[in-house]
Amino acid sequence: MPTSLNRVLLVCFLLFSLVARGAAQSHERDAHAGPLYRELFTMDSLLFRAFNTRDLEGMKKYFSTSLEVYQDNAGFRTYEETMASFKELFAKEYILTRELVKGSMEVYPIKAFGAIQTGSHTFSHREEGKMVRGTFKFLHVWKKTSEGWKIKRLITYDH
Repeated sequence: MPTSLNRVLLVCFLLFSLVARGAAQSHERDAHAGPLYRELFTMDSLLFRAFNTRDLEGMKKYFSTSLEVYQDNAGFRTYEETMASFKELFAKEYILTRELVKGSMEVYPIKAFGAIQTGSHTFSHREEGKMVRGTFKFLHVWKKTSEGWKIKRLITYDH
């Protein structure tokens, strides 16, 4: 037969478990919904609308000039190198398009700075009459500035 102390400890443990489970579920919901999620989803959509239409000038407004890009198969690039790479890409005969993988995006706040956005995206283009696709993972560190949201760090991997 459990003692009074054991009963109290059991009740405390159960309450703690419920609170922790609720906090974890709330955190999971926040990463896939809520005002910050919607705001970053909109920023992602605007950025890649510019990308998909080869609008380099339109894309520039979503990147910090102190941008750092880390890509597993291309290495490190600065803002200037990244913009030059986009310019070269947009000059190619084929048109590369990007689509966010539905349900893959997660957003996490960074106190007094901005947010982390993670997810997967698929890039596609037609080559020699065939559709070529690749799906890769990404992480963007967004900073909220007086000029709006800017990507400061971009990491793309799993190529």
